Amino acid sequence: MSLPNMQTPDIAAAARHMTMVEALREALREEMRRDERVILIGEDIGVEGGFGGAFTVTLGLAEEFGHRRVIDTPISEAAIAGVAAGAAAGGLRPVADVQYGDFLFIAMDQLANQAAKLRYMSGGKLSVPMVMRAPVGATTRGAQHGQSLEAFFMHVPGLKVACPSNPYDGKGLLKTAIRDDNPVLMFEHKLLYGSKGARKEAGGIDVLGYIPEEEYLIPFGQAKVARAGRDITVVANLLMVHRSLAAAAALAQSGIEAEVIDVRTLVPFDWDTVEASVRRTSRLLIVEEDNLTGGWGAEVAAHVGASCFDYLDAPIHRVAAPDTPVPFAPVMENFYIPSVTNIVAAARQLVS
Repeated sequence: MSLPNMQTPDIAAAARHMTMVEALREALREEMRRDERVILIGEDIGVEGGFGGAFTVTLGLAEEFGHRRVIDTPISEAAIAGVAAGAAAGGLRPVADVQYGDFLFIAMDQLANQAAKLRYMSGGKLSVPMVMRAPVGATTRGAQHGQSLEAFFMHVPGLKVACPSNPYDGKGLLKTAIRDDNPVLMFEHKLLYGSKGARKEAGGIDVLGYIPEEEYLIPFGQAKVARAGRDITVVANLLMVHRSLAAAAALAQSGIEAEVIDVRTLVPFDWDTVEASVRRTSRLLIVEEDNLTGGWGAEVAAHVGASCFDYLDAPIHRVAAPDTPVPFAPVMENFYIPSVTNIVAAARQLVS
């Protein structure tokens, strides 16, 4: 599956096709070549003959840059985050990763109490230019290896939150994150890494993106209209962008034109793009893989309800996972995660 209308034709014509993994790897390589302060920290990211991390993103980088800059760590997410925060405060630009986003809970003190607050507590004298990469999303691994955690970190002042849905955005956002002087959480959906390679994911989709030869950055806080429409606005992130686009295609067959917005970053959030769309369509549907209660979609609904109330012709609706842990059985996981059918049904209800 690929995203339509995501780039201008002239860029696409001169570009290369890459998977999310390849695009992220190229971003890391380019930034490490550009700035010797950029280092990588994580489990199994530089093992000789290894995978290159849990999902092969760092494959080959240890051979090019050496183990002084591609640093394998013990199995301790608290240590990984703590070392990254300390190295960033000391002048380096670490890119750390955890093998599964769920393990960020082990590092909450280092991320939420240290990295996020040092700049504020020091009156701007300290900065923490670190990136924490975290794979998220349900992939038949059960309750402790399949959560979507964006809302937890959206709630922490001082952290920026990025969530790319495709390789082009993945590369551009990661390069921007590495150059940012604030700590950034970079959430990557496991099913968007691709279905090929040494660590292929069951159910993964081959999202190929056009990657230009020339360098580019994607500014934080700029959402993308992935599909234009007039009848309803659908706001989504990560895997749900693709399911929302599939739902929009199905809705179009019955004359309902849905506008799909890929948020790209949750902090900072592009309120202007969402508000402008809602003022045109008069309806808003928010789609996220996380649990319904307290999800990032609730914040979007509250904000749009306050800023666009007079334009709304129907209540704001959210499609999200139930308030239960992620199930392990594939049939239950398929029921749990928002589907194209769920999104279509919700959109039809709002438009009718």
